[in-house]
Amino acid sequence: MNKEEARQLLETTVRELRARSRSELEQLLDAPEVSTVQGRSGVTYQIEKEAVWDDRKGHDLRIMVLIDDGGWRALSPMAESFIVAPDGSFVGE
Repeated sequence: MNKEEARQLLETTVRELRARSRSELEQLLDAPEVSTVQGRSGVTYQIEKEAVWDDRKGHDLRIMVLIDDGGWRALSPMAESFIVAPDGSFVGE
């Protein structure tokens, strides 16, 4: 896996998710999104986007994005996460 390429794809995906509304992000609770994307290098990556309640239902929502190339890295994918408060603000920023 090209770590720099994967990091760029991961950061792009996180930016796209951060632009969504809280209610749109809550849809990831019951239906994580999984997609594949081909990097400039020709490597195909799998990107998983999911949400979990960070503390308790209805409060802070943790959004996680994971990326791997299907190889050994699938056992320990590159990941990034952020937390959205009930009012739509980002926690810890």
